[in-house]
Amino acid sequence: MRIPIALLSTLLAILLAACTPESSSTDLSKKEGPLSIVCTTGMIGDAVSRIAGERAEVSSLMGPGVDPHLYKATQGDLKRLTQADVVFYNGLHLEGKMGEVLEKVARLKPVIALGDSLPGAELINSTNYASAHDPHIWFDVSLWSEAVGIAGRTLADLDTAYAKNYFENTRAFQRELRDLHAFAKEEIAKIPEKQRILITAHDAFEYFGEAYSIDVRGLQGISTVSEYGLKDISDLVNLITERNIKAVFVESSVPRKSLEAVVEGCAKRGHTTRIGGTLYSDAMGEAGTPEGTYPGMVRANVRTIVDALK
Repeated sequence: MRIPIALLSTLLAILLAACTPESSSTDLSKKEGPLSIVCTTGMIGDAVSRIAGERAEVSSLMGPGVDPHLYKATQGDLKRLTQADVVFYNGLHLEGKMGEVLEKVARLKPVIALGDSLPGAELINSTNYASAHDPHIWFDVSLWSEAVGIAGRTLADLDTAYAKNYFENTRAFQRELRDLHAFAKEEIAKIPEKQRILITAHDAFEYFGEAYSIDVRGLQGISTVSEYGLKDISDLVNLITERNIKAVFVESSVPRKSLEAVVEGCAKRGHTTRIGGTLYSDAMGEAGTPEGTYPGMVRANVRTIVDALK
């Protein structure tokens, strides 16, 4: 159930007031039994669960197909956030509509924005987005590995008795991410350079483009809150026709309609392009599937892109 901001703030204030002093303690080593960690996106939840192992029960607020740019907290979310020992979120205004909620919860417990903790020099600037930085940091696997390191160090600092476990799990996951980064580079390089252009529904793949040497264009801006018009469609149609692009890609968390209009526009211009597949952009796949993990999501995206453009 979605609830109005004013009512949400009132409910959050009541929940915060009802919490006991024990629940606000950050000396997590004293807690018996598993920690409760709440993450906003599935990508963060997957990373934190790998780091925490059996020491924590990790859950994510936003499941498959959910757009974090538009997500509003539910009453159930408020309860989970206030009962959690630690909260991790992306930051850089990705969860824009949850900003006030996260700010209030941070008065009570550790609330960590992974993206905001990364060096600014490693972020992509954007004059068209609220934070002035592109928030889609997980699309550069090497940069996401740095965010994983931040999560691991944070948990080690908060829960010192288990610090060794956190560091070991973090290093193991980062080794896997190094291999994943190399895989993405090698596979994207198989696409002929003239065809190496990734066209998607919204501009979420800039980090991917810079990391893996592929030109990236989106119909909408960095946030799906932004609107697109006929000129945006026309400009994209012109680009696809001029570059003889074979395929464009829809996203699992964004409606298909916008890209279908681009495909139709190309057909009217006498150029055949097709929907090359569905990419996981702001959300992972279903739980229990390979795409329901961060490495599996990245591998699925890379294979979809290469198969359609090669």
